[in-house]
Amino acid sequence: MMTATHDQAMNYVYQQMLQRLLSFFSRAERTALQLMIQRLVMSAGGMERIGDYKVLAIQSGSRDSCYTLALLRAAQLSIAGRAPATFQLRVATLRSNGAASTALENIHRSCSALFLYDDPRVEVLMVDNREVQPFNHLAPISEAGRESNRLNLLMVGHRRAWDGPLDLWDDGYLATGEFYGQIARWDQGVDALVSSDTPRRQKQFLEGLNRAAVKAGLKASGCHETGYEGLFERLDELGNDCYREFYPESAQAAWRPAEHFEECRRTTFIDINDMLVSNLEERWPLLTDFLGFQPDELSAHLSDNDYVSLSISAHLRGLQACFVHGRTYEAGVNEFLQRALVMMRRKQVPERFCEQAMETFGNPMTMTDQRALAAVEAQKNLGLSEAQLVCLLFAPFVDNGAALEHFLRQCHPGMLVALPDLHRAMQGGPAPEQVLQWMVDVSGLPVSLIGTLYRMAPVVRDEGRGLGMESGDVGGQAEVVEPDSETTVAGEWSTGR
Repeated sequence: MMTATHDQAMNYVYQQMLQRLLSFFSRAERTALQLMIQRLVMSAGGMERIGDYKVLAIQSGSRDSCYTLALLRAAQLSIAGRAPATFQLRVATLRSNGAASTALENIHRSCSALFLYDDPRVEVLMVDNREVQPFNHLAPISEAGRESNRLNLLMVGHRRAWDGPLDLWDDGYLATGEFYGQIARWDQGVDALVSSDTPRRQKQFLEGLNRAAVKAGLKASGCHETGYEGLFERLDELGNDCYREFYPESAQAAWRPAEHFEECRRTTFIDINDMLVSNLEERWPLLTDFLGFQPDELSAHLSDNDYVSLSISAHLRGLQACFVHGRTYEAGVNEFLQRALVMMRRKQVPERFCEQAMETFGNPMTMTDQRALAAVEAQKNLGLSEAQLVCLLFAPFVDNGAALEHFLRQCHPGMLVALPDLHRAMQGGPAPEQVLQWMVDVSGLPVSLIGTLYRMAPVVRDEGRGLGMESGDVGGQAEVVEPDSETTVAGEWSTGR
């Protein structure tokens, strides 16, 4: 009796919350919600099956993912109010080194506002170092997870030609793709991934995933879908461990708890992008007043990329100008700013954000301080020093150390005398202790992994012609990926979330 009374009381609370949530919806949004409910019920195979249907929502703490979560919760509770059962919801977050604490707090506030934590029809999960856990916005990422993410970022990032595009954060696509594939199989799996990503973002994500997969030595895609309809097929091709070509068998943590993963995935994709009827300005009351979302508005307008902050993106442009092109750090940051302004004006972003960008990135008086702050942020969040970021820009180890001499001349002329020792060490031979230590310090990688890169060819992506490969690479021939017409300001990288 107690349980029935409790359930009744909780259902009353949920319905009260739903009424308040719906009061933030425009008439068009309410209509879109009904269409979304129809789409979910149809996918489940009818209202009589909806109680056994489980939906996956990926939560990154971004503006769009929080808004999508609110729509899904409204659909779940609307069905519950007029049917014996409703669909189950799995909300999942991938913990990464680059994620800001504000993103985790946005997820927590959204989940609290939507009463997700104590509802037995909802799972709120996070993955840290391939372990599925209950979501906890206060828990720092594990040390093992931080180190694994740092090494993966470096290994994937180093597989480029030093004079190619700055696709340094491609590991983010690979980690996210692997996460999608595994969280969809966990604990009896899910029936559908629901996403509101635009077709352009879906295409960018799949292109980034394919580019990163080739860098990780995996086979190129045989699938030509440009949207998430082809995502799970592609993830099945890539397998359960997307980093297996970089590390010895037991070096990486397994997905766990292992016994909770289904062998066979049944997940389909439900696209709700066509149902987002309101424009961004109309969504702010729902996001801020109801969900408690706290935006970093400049980032929201400037970057499609969740994998690295704007300040680190600008810092990289400065370092590239300074060390690779022989110009000034300020010139690189200024170039970043000009690209940002062009993109913002093309998107008709309110002028106050353009002014904020100019103040943030264009003030010569604060440039030195900005560089120092960005260096501290990169060390704290990514575990990379400025010297290691510069090393990453030059990618000096791949292709039998083809760019190593150039890197030393530009950045470490005192080490030129040790060039034969460096090559010997990368080939697995003996070398003086101080040379080995220098390699570790300057790259952030153990010598064994530098040796792995030494034996791999760079993945070349010519911006005009897509993605190609050097011959002799373990991954075979890469898929040609056309560059996106609407490049993001963070460079050639963006995200699909």
